[in-house]
Amino acid sequence: MAWFSRLFSGQETPIPALTAGQQQLIAAWRQLPAPDLRRSHYRCRYVVVDVETTGINVKTDHLCAIGALAVVDGQIDFKDACHLRFGSAELSADPVPGSLVRPHSESAAGHPPVDALISFLHFVGKAPLIAYNVPFVAAMIERTLTECLGIEWGLAWIDLAWVMPDLFRDVEHTGGGLDAWLDHFSIVSIRRHHAISDAYATAQLLQITIASGARKGFMTPASLLELEKARRHLHQSG
Repeated sequence: MAWFSRLFSGQETPIPALTAGQQQLIAAWRQLPAPDLRRSHYRCRYVVVDVETTGINVKTDHLCAIGALAVVDGQIDFKDACHLRFGSAELSADPVPGSLVRPHSESAAGHPPVDALISFLHFVGKAPLIAYNVPFVAAMIERTLTECLGIEWGLAWIDLAWVMPDLFRDVEHTGGGLDAWLDHFSIVSIRRHHAISDAYATAQLLQITIASGARKGFMTPASLLELEKARRHLHQSG
């Protein structure tokens, strides 16, 4: 959903001063091949993402943390995880619940956002991204990437908040947000509103979505994107 990047295109964003090494890492990320979104769920890598922020205004508030967890070939890969915290020492001191994150993936207190974000770029690669409430999560991340790295991301995002109500039409409490879905499927968040913990809970919802989608003919990331697009269109025209 490249429109998240265009959301801020009217603002003049100064190009950040990057070292030669940082520029090389960004250039290497740009050269990564785009994923084949027509591959089966069970033959691709998704990255599930959640964030912690200073507030809910996507134009003025800031990221405190990014939590991301890969779902590879339909399985959550606990060794393929990334947790980045940046900002004050107080914000960076919280422990990671459940030992979900590789130690070298977690930035230390006060870690420079540029290096943390570049490491996040390479963790994601060009994989399709999953979140619950994509407009907020994507806007916060993409604005930060533009401000700190001078890049527009432009990767594919799939929003479970749109996909799941179509796959589970018998569920009546879809207006209750992420918590309602977690309750419905008896998924316990290790620590709610913690980026990596919520990413883990969302990854479990993705597994359920993949299984249900496959039974109904939605076998690929591209098919989930089309399902989301159709549901958005139906909602906007209703």
